[in-house]
Amino acid sequence: MSEKPWLQLYPEEIPPELNYDNKPLQDYLKRTAAEFPNKKAIHFLGKEFTFQYIYDAARRLAGYLQEIGIEKGDRVAIMLPNCPQAVISFYGILMAGGIVVETNPLYTERELQYQLKDSGTKLIITLDILYPRVTKVKASTNLQHIVVTAIKEFLPFPKNIIYPFLQKKQYGLVVNVKHENNNHLLKEILKRSKNAYTENSEHHEEDVALLQYTGGTTGFPKGVMLTHKNLVANSSMCSAWLYKCKRGEEIILGIIPFFHVYGITTLMILAVLEAYKMILLPKFDPETTLKTIHKQRPTLFPGAPTIYIGLLNHPDLKKYDLSSIDSCLSGSAPLPVEVQQQFEKETGGKLVEGYGLTEASPITHANFLWGKRKKGSIGVPWPDTDVKIISLENGESLLPGEIGEILIKGPQIMKGYWNKLEETENIIQDGWLVTGDLGYMDKEGYFYVVDRKKDMIIAGGFNVYPREVEEVLYEHPDIQEAVVAGVPDPYRGETVKAYIVLKKNSFVNEQELDEFSRKYLAAYKVPRIYEFRDELPKSTVGKILRRVLIDEERNKIQDNEQV
Repeated sequence: MSEKPWLQLYPEEIPPELNYDNKPLQDYLKRTAAEFPNKKAIHFLGKEFTFQYIYDAARRLAGYLQEIGIEKGDRVAIMLPNCPQAVISFYGILMAGGIVVETNPLYTERELQYQLKDSGTKLIITLDILYPRVTKVKASTNLQHIVVTAIKEFLPFPKNIIYPFLQKKQYGLVVNVKHENNNHLLKEILKRSKNAYTENSEHHEEDVALLQYTGGTTGFPKGVMLTHKNLVANSSMCSAWLYKCKRGEEIILGIIPFFHVYGITTLMILAVLEAYKMILLPKFDPETTLKTIHKQRPTLFPGAPTIYIGLLNHPDLKKYDLSSIDSCLSGSAPLPVEVQQQFEKETGGKLVEGYGLTEASPITHANFLWGKRKKGSIGVPWPDTDVKIISLENGESLLPGEIGEILIKGPQIMKGYWNKLEETENIIQDGWLVTGDLGYMDKEGYFYVVDRKKDMIIAGGFNVYPREVEEVLYEHPDIQEAVVAGVPDPYRGETVKAYIVLKKNSFVNEQELDEFSRKYLAAYKVPRIYEFRDELPKSTVGKILRRVLIDEERNKIQDNEQV
């Protein structure tokens, strides 16, 4: 497949190869702020911020981080929802020379502790309501500093007055942190002089910019090392794919979370690269999203199938004008054809499916927004991206139509896994990323994914790793055996199901297991379905056969459809 047959499908506006500047990511914010200083960069719940403001705030934060000891290569975590502070923090950390560690605000103490320890994070930037959770794990990590911010600090009047009362009602706590010792307040930091920041003169495109945690069925999540070059390349590819979009004119709806690399690349970095205005929402709520689209008129809407489904199923959908939406790139999970067609009907825009992995920054394929696309296909590889399908038996390249494992090569492929050389060598072979996904290419050059070799579950766009959930279930005193698998779900794409064998004379129900799991797992990882069995299918050496259980579920669905 070295001849890249898909390039014949490219419209003339998309070049097969791109030129990338050897610049760090933060330089693009500096460039955009210089070119569009007074242009609105962010709209957040009624308040707007210019590119110049974001740039100056990032510089102030960078200078402060340097003063308290953050040096080149230090890991600094961001545990925030989508908000202006998340953007300021991302670029401020990079300016200071640090490596960003994106952390999910939904993480439990157990999950947070693991990620902070594994990454060796020195400082974390988080919300006031998350501060107690961070302090509980601090002693068992390398964490030295905590920078605290609050949603209210970036809200317009009178929302900034009302929000603390709503927060107290929702979360049942009020957190007061003083700007002293190893606790720092972002609002105090941003009052400082913007001249305090010292720019790092040494930069190499292979410097790591982001540690994005992902994993698999063989263990706990791994830190994917994404370089400045990786992220610049993938965002530039995205810009080339959106060739009808105009620099400095588009408005992009920011629902995809920044703690997901899809949100980092196709939302934050792309917006800064092309001077787009971001409309940030801290969480997905269908009604709030519909109102925001109606009022703010976004033109770009990167999302996931569950988001589009949630909007289409809202009872008041017809009340809102969604006609501003022109282009949508769906990722994180397979996009049902009926959802694509219905969403395009409601908006008049284009919605296409893409494909990628965290290890690829993340996008490698997409259907054409303004060209030919095929039902059920993930589209064609992006510029500078090579793909081959190899035989699982002998590793040789296969012909069109033959199913094998998908391997990918390109400038967006990760540097490797953080402190995991063996795992890196297993997944990157001769420069090719071994995806673990099974698929094929048709004669024209369109690709299709037919199954995942890995057992990872994608529930509502979130990655769930069975081993991690199983580890928690095995801690329950009444459980003898447990295995977790992804089963089809009409809304989430897949949902988490746990198959349980109880110890003799033990009794426990679904509700008790649910309450137990929620103590140690983020909500999206908690099993939604429990099935109690006398035994689980096993191989001759005693390994539980997860695939047998998944096949049983598929057979059940097929039998029900035939009735």
